[in-house]
Amino acid sequence: MQVAIMGAGVMGQRLAAHFARAGFAVAVIDPLPESLEKADAFLKEVLPEAGRAVFAAAPMGLPDGWRGCPLVIEAVPEKLAIKHAALAAAEEFFTPQTLIASNTSGLTTADLAAGMRAPQRLAIAHFFNPADVIPVVELIAGPGMDEARLQELAAILARSGKLPAILRQEVPGFVANRIQHAMMRECLHLLETGVADAETLDRILRWSIGARMAFFGPFLQRDLNGLDTHLSIADYLYPQLSATHTPAEPLRSRVAAGKTGRKAGRGFYAWDGPREAAVRAAEADLAALITTMTARESAGYRSQTEGMEDE
Repeated sequence: MQVAIMGAGVMGQRLAAHFARAGFAVAVIDPLPESLEKADAFLKEVLPEAGRAVFAAAPMGLPDGWRGCPLVIEAVPEKLAIKHAALAAAEEFFTPQTLIASNTSGLTTADLAAGMRAPQRLAIAHFFNPADVIPVVELIAGPGMDEARLQELAAILARSGKLPAILRQEVPGFVANRIQHAMMRECLHLLETGVADAETLDRILRWSIGARMAFFGPFLQRDLNGLDTHLSIADYLYPQLSATHTPAEPLRSRVAAGKTGRKAGRGFYAWDGPREAAVRAAEADLAALITTMTARESAGYRSQTEGMEDE
């Protein structure tokens, strides 16, 4: 089966690696030659046995055999004008049967579909970085997409080893980002008020909430603890939690100073050689753990696609 990735940045490279590992034929599309070169180098590094992709500056540069590609994933920069251009190019080249999935982190399906000739084949597929490691994908049907086409998209992603999670209502930030930002609002509040430093907060979250969430999730964990206990704590704790409507100063000041994290060499941590090596090792461990943990769940999704023929 074929999948085309529009955008050769970090997310596009990781998506290409994921689908190539799953046995898909992969095309990577980007107008910048240097971006395509970086994507080629990345894929050869992580998949040394082969380049594993076809590269093109625009969809029209692909061989005609790609016109019937079942799925195109738009992973271009988070600017609506750029996404509109990419979606228009996809509609121009690929057949009407091709599903188009946008990897936006926050734009709405209505905004994305504006100007499309066939918005009923558009959906949001929100992957998480690193996209070749994190299994879940949030799916939101676009305007006019029917249930059958949404399930078709879910089945393709499941065939690749992903765990599709269909949202039945579109909300800003989808699900994961809303929960992540609510958690980070409280973490930044605790940092700003001097309760604990960033490293201590990370340690607590990793080895208490984080470890449990990976295996149980919030609702199952509440059942295990007892809903009466949770309610008793919520009654007195909710009024004490941060409810600020603006991002905290520890975040704003770092961004203003250019300390934007790993990519800048400094954020809440200093990104020196040892830390980079430790994180790479942790990412490898995470990938191995996820492979083990999701085997049963992903098998359930893949069983739905056993009869699907390659196109």
